[in-house]
Amino acid sequence: MKNVAIPPAVTRLIETFSELPGIGPKTASRLTFYHLRGKSELALSLAKELQNLVEKTRFCSICYNVTEEDPCPICSDESRDKKVLCVVAEPLDLLALERTEQYTGSYHVLHGALAPLEGIFAEDLRIKELEARLRKGGVEEVILATNPTSEGDYTAAYLLTRLKPLGVRITRLGRGLPMGGDLEYADAVTLTRALEARQEL
Repeated sequence: MKNVAIPPAVTRLIETFSELPGIGPKTASRLTFYHLRGKSELALSLAKELQNLVEKTRFCSICYNVTEEDPCPICSDESRDKKVLCVVAEPLDLLALERTEQYTGSYHVLHGALAPLEGIFAEDLRIKELEARLRKGGVEEVILATNPTSEGDYTAAYLLTRLKPLGVRITRLGRGLPMGGDLEYADAVTLTRALEARQEL
């Protein structure tokens, strides 16, 4: 039976919030009704910022990080060491490494990790683009900075088999990172030690 007690606009917003990762139906309902309780300015501001996000952001054509300008500020920075390329799963991992203020090389964002059981395969990630960058030359070391999880380890092992024939030195972040953790939650000191303790693969 159709619920006539809730206006369609409210129902649609609850359903939309529910599609976000980590947001269940109850949280989606709370967020929706929060915006209904006299929070119209916040709701309009949120709508505007979401529109800006869609219209102004894109992926950098070099590293695939999120950016408003192409190439992104990191790829455009002549002071960055282009001989060292750090491969991360997500833009949030890049931000975590940047917070250490210790890494001065370049990046490549895969936009995920291999997880066949969840339907994420090599063709879903930016692996071909990574290989193309390495074939152009100039990169001497690739740091595999995938998360210390089963998916991260699987992705690193897969990348090793794909990249080793290209003749670059391949290292992995040291295990200063806890097993099963995410880079985005690691503190700057831990990430710095992990960078310093990277190992050749």
